[in-house]
Amino acid sequence: MQTTSVDVPTGDGVADACLVRPDGAGPFPAVLVFMDAFGLRPRLTEMAETIAARGYLVLVPNLFYRSGRTPLVDLSGLGDETQRGALFQTLSPMIAALTPDTVARDTGAYLDFLAGQPDVAAGPVAVTGYCMGGTNALRAIEAHPDRIAAAAAFHAGRVVTDAPDSPHRGVGAVTGELYFGHADQDPSMTAEQIATLERSLDAAGVTYRSEVYAGARHGYTQSDTPMYDARATERHWAALFDLLDRTFRR
Repeated sequence: MQTTSVDVPTGDGVADACLVRPDGAGPFPAVLVFMDAFGLRPRLTEMAETIAARGYLVLVPNLFYRSGRTPLVDLSGLGDETQRGALFQTLSPMIAALTPDTVARDTGAYLDFLAGQPDVAAGPVAVTGYCMGGTNALRAIEAHPDRIAAAAAFHAGRVVTDAPDSPHRGVGAVTGELYFGHADQDPSMTAEQIATLERSLDAAGVTYRSEVYAGARHGYTQSDTPMYDARATERHWAALFDLLDRTFRR
């Protein structure tokens, strides 16, 4: 496969990104990958390449591009759980800057970029996201239901809040399929919040699966962090590829 760094023009600047093209002749269905709070790094590239190996063209944008190009923070201590608090102090303003309107506008730019690639299949794409990226993947499909056919969110936090613009309140706009892989030890997405999300999805008539991964912590797919859970990660791959393969009928 071919892994390259690319620049994606947006209404607010340029987002640096990782683009992975699979082997073989296209056109390829496209998949957007929304990063966790720790940003673009080798683990995200590795995950994008795993998806591309199944025949998908994958774009992983730097969602924090307004704050600068990758790397934005020193991740040398990412494997040390005691340093997570300090990292999040730095990252919190960048996370907060990703408002629903910002996510919607940026997603439009990412979709336009993918549509402009000569070897991308015509039609809707899919999006998958991790941690805050999972929450923003839901926001993306809510904002662009005609351009995104499926969205997966893994160990996503704050999908349900008391805010008027909480992500779960917008699911009525979704026409595609959703998948949620929750961590059962995640204070940012409790059992009560999961139940609220599912009630909202049921009321809206959305096609979805919502599963709790027993024993998994928030961030379970990220092998460069102490939260990594190999078994939960394998389950996530099976669920993601089931969704993608059915969406694109491969």
